[in-house]
Amino acid sequence: MGIGSIGFPGLILILMIALIIFGPKKLPEIGKAAGNTLREFKKSTQDLTSDVSDEVKETKDIVKNDQNK
Repeated sequence: MGIGSIGFPGLILILMIALIIFGPKKLPEIGKAAGNTLREFKKSTQDLTSDVSDEVKETKDIVKNDQNK
């Protein structure tokens, strides 16, 4: 069982431990911050992938044009 397959019982255990450590008032703030961080990370990853794809396309176009000369 890898780290990506925690399962429902493991998730409940993690949530209970977080509730004990941070308390019920602080937990929504932490969840919101974690969600925002994950959203920014995904956006950055998509932007980087898009930039690399654009560069690869431009390079292919340049090579193709040079071969046709």
